[in-house]
Amino acid sequence: MSFSLFFSQEKKILLSENSAEKIEANQIIGFDKFGFLYYITDNVFIKKKDTKTVEYKNLSLGKIEKADIQNPLKIVLFYKNFNTIVTLDNQLNEIQKVNFSDKTQQIVVEATGMASQNRFWIFNNLTQKIGLYDYLNNDFVEITQAFQGNLKYYQTTFNDFQWIDEQLNWYDCSVFGKITNLGKVPDFDKIQLIDQNYLMFLKENNLFVKDLKTQTIQLIKKGDKTIESFFYNEKNLVIFTNQQIINYKIILP
Repeated sequence: MSFSLFFSQEKKILLSENSAEKIEANQIIGFDKFGFLYYITDNVFIKKKDTKTVEYKNLSLGKIEKADIQNPLKIVLFYKNFNTIVTLDNQLNEIQKVNFSDKTQQIVVEATGMASQNRFWIFNNLTQKIGLYDYLNNDFVEITQAFQGNLKYYQTTFNDFQWIDEQLNWYDCSVFGKITNLGKVPDFDKIQLIDQNYLMFLKENNLFVKDLKTQTIQLIKKGDKTIESFFYNEKNLVIFTNQQIINYKIILP
């Protein structure tokens, strides 16, 4: 594995392990601001903190493709195989279920997430356009022109839909439909776009951080065990490996 960018030898990353616990999970989603852990086991969506655990399951919809926990009071689950989005409250009670195959407007959801003002981000695979779906008024408006290629990765906030294409080009789309080219990212197996300063990525079982201002890359952790996934939030790093969650405190340079 090689990078065309040089590796920083100056400011070091401070990493310290806080805790570790065994867990039976297929996928770790992450922690919310209240300290609850979210994960998926056999297509059951689970929320856990200390000894308290609640779960949501709708096995008739099959695999949970994506979970959006940026608003813990309205969680978004995406069931891609059934073209369906389910929203949950903070107790994981079902609030709403939207089956886009039932809509008069043809929509095949390839990517989704919670947007602002009672809307979902939608990447419509039929038109190759990004749009916003108002789930209160059942109204869908596409806000971009069609673009070529597939999404290698995507990530949403209330105000932005960001994606990386198969050529590793990184783009941002605002809620007004403005698309900005944010440059290229290193090749990755998994990635998290942290903010305008950093991104983290996993490649060949090694976890790295890239400083977007200096364009330097540093190794965070070499995987002595298989790293299944990771999640960063506000100086906390969670690594999921071999049915174990390891929590770290991390200070980026």
